[in-house]
Amino acid sequence: MAGVREPIALVAPDGAPTAETRYRRHLPPETLAWLYESMAVTRELDTEFVNLQRQGELALYASCRGQEAAQVGATACLRKTDWLFPQYRELGAFLVRGISPPQVGALWRGTWHGGLGFTDKCCAPISIPIGTQGLHAVGAAMAAQRLGEDSVTVAFLGDGATSEGDVHEALNLASVYRAPCVFFVQNNQWAISVPVHRQMAAPSIAQRADGYGMPGIRVDGNDVLACFAVMAEAAARARAGEGPTLIEAVTYRMGPHTTSDDPTRYRSADEVDLWQSRDPLARYRTYLEQEGVWTQRLEDRVAHRAQRLRSELRDAVLTEADVDVTEVFDTVYHRITPDLARQRDQLTAELAKES
Repeated sequence: MAGVREPIALVAPDGAPTAETRYRRHLPPETLAWLYESMAVTRELDTEFVNLQRQGELALYASCRGQEAAQVGATACLRKTDWLFPQYRELGAFLVRGISPPQVGALWRGTWHGGLGFTDKCCAPISIPIGTQGLHAVGAAMAAQRLGEDSVTVAFLGDGATSEGDVHEALNLASVYRAPCVFFVQNNQWAISVPVHRQMAAPSIAQRADGYGMPGIRVDGNDVLACFAVMAEAAARARAGEGPTLIEAVTYRMGPHTTSDDPTRYRSADEVDLWQSRDPLARYRTYLEQEGVWTQRLEDRVAHRAQRLRSELRDAVLTEADVDVTEVFDTVYHRITPDLARQRDQLTAELAKES
């Protein structure tokens, strides 16, 4: 069996440029700065979401801390007309795509079904069932083929999702039909409490692509420039009619799986410390300092934007009106069925007794 493929990296953990020459790291200074801003603001917003959940304002939240480089890099290189099919941890992708924090907050608070305004930004609602969005992404890609569009779809998956039948079917279908779809797997080392080495016998997730007849690329998921470059290449390949690509972004979930999880029960502090030393934000800031792009003015701008968006998120969550619970019955079908109508009426009657 072939050995593990080394992840492609453009910036080393110490912030120095690597010897990689195939992929381009020299983006315009304003783009380099914007990538840093997007990552830093994502982390600040992620902290605010966790705080809101801990204060009882959200029922649940899935933190993306540590995965900012993977999400921002993979989304920033795409066109606004390319469709995103996220799981439930893609806050960085939402921010880059222009979905506001209050819109994401409404989703986690349960005051809007699926995500307010997501589809306006060519982003599907988040997928809580593991891996089902892979099939949705392939279906959308095949539809784009038939319509003669040159858009690309991206399925955001976790390492655990690659063990699901839906993802196998999606990968196989995309390859057979050469669908313009990229499967972006954020290998954050843990599927809740199951480590990646207990999820598969293959040397890496990227090497699974060989069995589907598509390229499998392994990239350092804590390197925003590498994620940007690898996704740009895969999107261009898909747009040219050359079919799908499986990208494995090797990263780490610094926090719990969700706010209902206690990761200290299944992973060691030494492991967390090791990955903390590979922090994507610290790495990229050091690189920008060496390139003469990072300035105190940039840092002040980032801090100001982060504070403004955190305040907007908190205000929106705290002032959001309670949703009409009967609305859930009215949005299942175009025209409500008799059974659902009876259930709605029964719930309405029960609620009236309590008021």
